[in-house]
Amino acid sequence: MSDHDALLVDLDGTVYRGPDAIPGAVESLEAVRASATVSYVTNNASRGPDEVAGHLRELGLTLDTSDVVTSAQAGAAVVADQVAAGSKVLVVGTEALAEEIRLVGLDPVRAEDDAPVAVVQGHSPDTGWRILAEAALALNRGAVWVACNVDPTLPNERGLLPGNGSMVAVLRTACRREPMVAGKPAAPLLQQAITRTGARRPLVVGDRLDTDIAGGHAVGAESLLVLTGVSTAADLLAAPAEQRPTYLAADLRVVDGDLGPTAVDDGDTDGFSARREDGALVLAGGGDDPTAALRALCRAAWASDDGWHAVRADGDGAEKVISALGLVTG
Repeated sequence: MSDHDALLVDLDGTVYRGPDAIPGAVESLEAVRASATVSYVTNNASRGPDEVAGHLRELGLTLDTSDVVTSAQAGAAVVADQVAAGSKVLVVGTEALAEEIRLVGLDPVRAEDDAPVAVVQGHSPDTGWRILAEAALALNRGAVWVACNVDPTLPNERGLLPGNGSMVAVLRTACRREPMVAGKPAAPLLQQAITRTGARRPLVVGDRLDTDIAGGHAVGAESLLVLTGVSTAADLLAAPAEQRPTYLAADLRVVDGDLGPTAVDDGDTDGFSARREDGALVLAGGGDDPTAALRALCRAAWASDDGWHAVRADGDGAEKVISALGLVTG
């Protein structure tokens, strides 16, 4: 971690799934605090920073509430930049999001009859047709629209659930409009965290290529993908340039050590090698670390713009690790 002065760490799918910590996450993040600032940066706008901080403390993490940066805070800041102080803002989301709107000097409302000049939309498990209808009326009247994030899914202990992006898609379809986005992969949320920590060499850490890793690219920061949440090995091999991480690891335990071997471009492949052959990615060698094999496959996949259609194994050891990565051979 000597190359980075701050970790900007995602939560859902990275630190915890549902209410429970992912194995090794708490111990590793506590250890790294001796050498770097740790900031918890979440696209989930359903809870306030105090509630998020309380949950993290229950898991065993040491932090101040100011160490939590949410997309609700970023969304409120974006709205405040677009409208006059004291303006009415229709809130599609939880009371935690409404409170962030109050804190930036705006007036949260829940009905179009209140003549809101903006709509802010964040995740809430209780979002239903009625509030979406109110938002649609306001948007069709020309109100500013800010989405706290556009993640289509939300990981928890039961699997992938509909995220705020799925609800944003309802209004996108109904109103034929696109929102301004505050959360990852857009820059405002991560930039807020960078400003708050004063980091010069931040490392963005998360489980999603399309939000966490793309967000790192958006703010010019290196990034670490962990395979404990949404993005899979297959997603990584097919990732466009703007979603490719600097580092790759199985989970957060890697931050309590040397990141160098986990670099995708020049890190350790632990006896594995990969090549392109007849339109396929071919993995050879063997070892105990599936992520080392995945780094080798990434190098082969990303080395050329030429497409590939399958992953193949050259030997029993490679076959075993391809199965462990959830890749289908062809």
